[in-house]
Amino acid sequence: MNRDEMKGKIDKAKGYIKEETGELTGNEELEAEGRAERAAGKARETMGKVERKAKNIADELTKD
Repeated sequence: MNRDEMKGKIDKAKGYIKEETGELTGNEELEAEGRAERAAGKARETMGKVERKAKNIADELTKD
């Protein structure tokens, strides 16, 4: 797991907490902020996975 994957997972978790807190308290702005943070976290995590897989492929191609 690389840095982007880890940060993406953290952002998703923070977003989930904000979203649920907003839902429980009736704060629509916090809920929307949480949804956006979760989406950004998911995108960052995906980017990290793509980078890791691309690096693995490049490593395989440069082996003897």
